Amino acid sequence: MVFDTKIAIVLREDLPVWQKLNVTAFLTSGIVAQFPEIIGEPYRDRAGNLYNPMSIQPVIVLSADAATLGTIHRRALERGVTTSAYVEEMFSTGHDVANRAVFAEFAPDDARIVGIALRGDKKLVDKITKGARMHG
Repeated sequence: MVFDTKIAIVLREDLPVWQKLNVTAFLTSGIVAQFPEIIGEPYRDRAGNLYNPMSIQPVIVLSADAATLGTIHRRALERGVTTSAYVEEMFSTGHDVANRAVFAEFAPDDARIVGIALRGDKKLVDKITKGARMHG
């Protein structure tokens, strides 16, 4: 199956692995909330056990330094692309209300973005995420 759109998650390269995984999970949930149509049918194994449905579309995970993440954030805003974004200060909170409160303390010019996710036309996503590398 070929998709006209692309889902990309860009993580700050210097995060510990546990933070990269945590941020990826949170950012992915934002993409799913924005585009619920990307969720397929439930999975079922041969024994008949039912499993949760998952995304029908692949997700690319990239990494970048803090400056490049800031540029990616700015490009997305300039192009009107709604993203999922995670700021460094959210690591010190423990629930959704606190996450949103700390997020609201920053503007694009001073937010310390540690991860950003977006879905859009392939070419547009490539332009926005230019400078990020495949996560390795």
